Amino acid sequence: MNRLLFVHAHPDDETITTGGTIAKYLADGAEVTVVTCTLGEEGEVIGEQWSGLAADGGADQLGGYRISELTRALAELSAPAAESLAPVFLGGAGRWRDSGMAGAPSNDHPRAFIGAGSVPAEVLAELICQTRPQVLVGYDPVGSYGHPDHIQVHAICARAIELAAASETRPWTVSKHYWTVTEESALADGLASAQTRVPSGWRMPLAGELPSHPDAEVTTAIDVREVYDHKVRALAAHATQVTVSASGTEYALSNNIIQPIFAEEHYILVSGVQGPTGPGGREPDLFGGL
Repeated sequence: MNRLLFVHAHPDDETITTGGTIAKYLADGAEVTVVTCTLGEEGEVIGEQWSGLAADGGADQLGGYRISELTRALAELSAPAAESLAPVFLGGAGRWRDSGMAGAPSNDHPRAFIGAGSVPAEVLAELICQTRPQVLVGYDPVGSYGHPDHIQVHAICARAIELAAASETRPWTVSKHYWTVTEESALADGLASAQTRVPSGWRMPLAGELPSHPDAEVTTAIDVREVYDHKVRALAAHATQVTVSASGTEYALSNNIIQPIFAEEHYILVSGVQGPTGPGGREPDLFGGL
């Protein structure tokens, strides 16, 4: 059986960058594990209904609520006739806390993910040995947009792959390691199309405000058009963090910057042998060549 492990920092990351890929491989019958490293306690809440749950809203209960959002999102990404994919939290729910943006006081919280030392990589290595994925997906060195927790995910994925391969009890070698990325031209095309339908209160991004990778760096492109609706519904499930446009073609976070919802998701192969390629010299399958 094809087995695929996604490692994400917070609830909603799994859908924003890899939701279509998760849904596609679940529909294909692959064994998919989505591990989330924190509960996203430091997220900024959209709207008033749940704003009091935020870390700065008094209750500091947002993380618990976001478990329910992640659960609903994964259910939307699951194949209709199959059991819904259940969330997995690194070390158990609440083991590590959302560190917040760089320089925030939450960076120094006793449970902050960025302050956990070598333990998260060791725990992830144990999970790799348990689930035995051929393919692992994480983040690039800057964590896509520089969030400390995303950068930490990048670091622990590389280390955990090494530790899993060297395990004395049940070693496992990950055959292919990918970074989830945004393709530069896809972002430009999506924003060009979105210019005609920017919802009231939203805005277009400034030049360079949204991260992307040059097209030439992208090694793999996954067509997710057949599960696109699943991805849109999963985004909507993260309602405290994400607003989906009426057209279902764009979304915005709490900053109200419009972003395209991609029907093709892009990756960079970090280690392993590239499989057969299609148009443009890119793999159409994360399991290609295995």
